[in-house]
Amino acid sequence: MTLALVRHGRTPWNLERRMQGRSDIALDDVGRSQADAAGRVLAAAVWTRIVSSPLRRAVDTADIIGAHLPDARRDIEPDLVERHYGAAEGLAVAEVRHRWPDEDYPAAESVAQTQERGIRAVRAVHDTGGSAIVVAHGTLLRLTIEGLTGQRCPRILNGEVVLLEHEGDRFRARRLVE
Repeated sequence: MTLALVRHGRTPWNLERRMQGRSDIALDDVGRSQADAAGRVLAAAVWTRIVSSPLRRAVDTADIIGAHLPDARRDIEPDLVERHYGAAEGLAVAEVRHRWPDEDYPAAESVAQTQERGIRAVRAVHDTGGSAIVVAHGTLLRLTIEGLTGQRCPRILNGEVVLLEHEGDRFRARRLVE
């Protein structure tokens, strides 16, 4: 079985290079175009379900993708929400790297907790059967892919699609290129 993992489209904070985390930021025009492009690519296959994070940027991306897949059921999964970055949320990435070079952000959710939550959510979607699209966030998706595959996952771009294939008892990820 294959899942399509999609990072939400671009937001103004992505453009400004700010730490978004759980801040509920909307897509910008480029982000809506990225979501539409992902929807057009994904429409080449049959998908029965679209599951997204509850944050607006993911829900809107899922809605735009869903316009290309009118028969796909829509669901929200709270565990797909992005990592909480604590004191780093809303700050410029450059400032965050300067203040916390060890990435130990005060009051933040740990990397391990984020990964565990992402794995739990993606496995739950997988275990329900059928072909599904999961729309979530860069850090959550990257950590989840690393945890499920045991392989390093480079940064996932806004609107990018990564196919997660289940083979026997292992998962394998590959990037979908238009």
